[in-house]
Amino acid sequence: MSIAANIATHLLQINAIKLNPQNPFTWASGIQSPIYCDNRITLSYPAVRKTIVNAFVEKSKEMPAFDVVAGVATAGIPHGALLAAALDVPFIYVRSKAKAHGRQNLIEGELKEGQRILVIEDLISTGGSSLKAVEALRTAGGNVVGALAIFSYGFSEASDLFAKANCPFATLSNYDALLEAAIASNYIKAEEVATLKAWRANPKAWK
Repeated sequence: MSIAANIATHLLQINAIKLNPQNPFTWASGIQSPIYCDNRITLSYPAVRKTIVNAFVEKSKEMPAFDVVAGVATAGIPHGALLAAALDVPFIYVRSKAKAHGRQNLIEGELKEGQRILVIEDLISTGGSSLKAVEALRTAGGNVVGALAIFSYGFSEASDLFAKANCPFATLSNYDALLEAAIASNYIKAEEVATLKAWRANPKAWK
């Protein structure tokens, strides 16, 4: 079993990802979605957590050389910290917005001018939050070499935005691997696949 299939299977088993084409979820953006992903749940399952960390270690070898791991608030922070610990490299994290008090930091931890940074996210949808963190790190003098995430819906919008930002990215698992795992485990019926693929092709117009 591939890493992507293995992780997708784990995410379904622990309900970190839920699929429900008949009764879709409503995202904060208002989009109706047959899928809901909460990778924070993986932190409560040591075996799954270890599988993800090990996969991040292997995937990080495919990225350009880096000096520092940076987690994106909030869900990317624990996974980034676990990867940094596994690799024995420095860790920092990027807030969604600067603190309103104290030093008003947007980036927490020590970032030195020119350091090469690997950004860690839990989920990439449109890529907006990840690239906001990339921009903050670059503005602070860091050299972002790429980004890794646990899961991606595979939206073309995300690929386009990362390419525009000149930031390579990769994920441990993805929507296609998830559908295959869901069919293999009888989580969904084969006839539901077309509906799920139609959503991914145009989520705003779906339903």
